[in-house]
Amino acid sequence: MGVSYAPARSGPVDSKNEAAMSELVPEPRQKPVVPMKPMGINTSLLGYIGIDTIIEQMRKKTMKTGFDFNIMVVGQSGLGKSTLVNTLFKSQVSRKSSGWNREEKIPKTVEIKAIGHVIEEGGVKMKLTVIDTPGFGDQINNENCWEPIEKYINEQYEKFLKEEVNIARKKRIPDTRVHCCLYFISPTGHSLRPLDLEFMKHLSKVVNIIPVIAKADTMTLEEKTEFKQRVRKELEVNGIEFYPQKEFDEDLEDKTENDKIRQESMPFAVVGSDKEYQVNGKRVLGRKTPWGIIEVENLNHCEFALLRDFVIRTHLQDLKEVTHNIHYETYRAKRLNDNGGLPPMTVETEENHESNL
Repeated sequence: MGVSYAPARSGPVDSKNEAAMSELVPEPRQKPVVPMKPMGINTSLLGYIGIDTIIEQMRKKTMKTGFDFNIMVVGQSGLGKSTLVNTLFKSQVSRKSSGWNREEKIPKTVEIKAIGHVIEEGGVKMKLTVIDTPGFGDQINNENCWEPIEKYINEQYEKFLKEEVNIARKKRIPDTRVHCCLYFISPTGHSLRPLDLEFMKHLSKVVNIIPVIAKADTMTLEEKTEFKQRVRKELEVNGIEFYPQKEFDEDLEDKTENDKIRQESMPFAVVGSDKEYQVNGKRVLGRKTPWGIIEVENLNHCEFALLRDFVIRTHLQDLKEVTHNIHYETYRAKRLNDNGGLPPMTVETEENHESNL
């Protein structure tokens, strides 16, 4: 038994229905125009153009203006913060570098002090500022003792923001923002103090934190390995993100490199010393102990060289970029949003601004 189909109707009724349907059914949205991928350009040019000199032009310009780098050190007294920073930059750059006799007892203080130095190497100038926060966590009452440090960090963002929103702003805004915070952990071999966890939890939201186990020569290799693993686990459990933060990895290469640092190197177990000793006919920075010389730059003895390479030789520019693009932008967006688009200018800030011009 065959199936018969009614022939399609055509005529005025159909055209009316089609018109009605076209009114009811919205036109399909046009897809945004996606620019075509550039076609492969033949690199065999007819002559030399000079595009490859752009990097050299940028290098020359940067060498003229120089670099700024601001590093903060935080931790208990007696962990060798000042010594480590001196060792890191091979200069007497810390607050306690001069004016103190080794026999004198260095007073504990909670004063935050920034000391600036210009370091030059191979024609490259860097204005280094060390922000020393001596004695934090040493008081009887340590409640909210991170607040002065957090306040200091935010004040530097505020200074930069106020300069940025000026109509006639400076060609080069002075950058006092903290690019890196070395957080010194006591080599207990057990676990982090609740104060350390609370401190880092607050600071990690506003600055790049790099945890460092101080005086690592007081632990055996096994103790050091176990302690590093325990610290990493505690930081993860407490939701504390240290630098380099996972979400800021730009590509697979970055992720692979930074994963290795996060999972193996962090926290760096270091020894600092500004004293030189003779070892196998070479002058080396080290610490003298009853069982021999701990060589600061020997990877078999401590991870100082890894920390130095990480902070200065591979990640210094990224530390500055994360500070500007992430931490500062977060502060800036919140500040402008809270104040209707512009930061408030108090009498005090106006006077300070006028005195800076």
